[in-house]
Amino acid sequence: MLPSSLPKLLTQQLAFILEIDKLKTILRKNHTLTAKRRENSAEHSWHLILAAMVLSEYSNEKIDLLQALKLLAIHDLVEIEAGDTFLYDRHDEEGLFLKERQAAEKTFSLLPKEQAQSFLDLWLEFEKGVTPEARFAKSLDRFLPMLLNFSSGGGTWKEFSITPSMILQKNEHIKNGSSQLWTAAQEFIKEAVQKGCFPE
Repeated sequence: MLPSSLPKLLTQQLAFILEIDKLKTILRKNHTLTAKRRENSAEHSWHLILAAMVLSEYSNEKIDLLQALKLLAIHDLVEIEAGDTFLYDRHDEEGLFLKERQAAEKTFSLLPKEQAQSFLDLWLEFEKGVTPEARFAKSLDRFLPMLLNFSSGGGTWKEFSITPSMILQKNEHIKNGSSQLWTAAQEFIKEAVQKGCFPE
């Protein structure tokens, strides 16, 4: 419970900051490279932000890096309410979007009204992928798990019997944000097949 003496605006903002700490408890399917455990969604978001800073030159289009970082920082906050959806699970895309939008509205509603709308707008920009920044951010969001799985000898690909064709189909839109990263991702798959990184 925050002190009642704090200004209302600050109280709302601090309540939001405390709420989003829960992202650290949302486990993803991917494992960390060095620790034998699943990564959490907060770690994934942090990793994506740094990846964007390092790899922004590979965007197909000139981007506002700060805007892309904002998109990556908030894109998974909906998982606090909606949980993480494994890419390769069967799910209703439209139903998932509605579920996550409700989660976004609930989480962001802790903020003062203008900030809440600003965060919702960022989340929608990422989801719709219509800006250069969103296309690049969405590309990284798919590219990084591929890099981790490749670098760990198959990781979740082996664990969940994911095939090369499934990976290529689900991740092809990487090319919308970065054709160079998509080329690299395809090379991961070719080499992973040669190394036996997929289930027999």
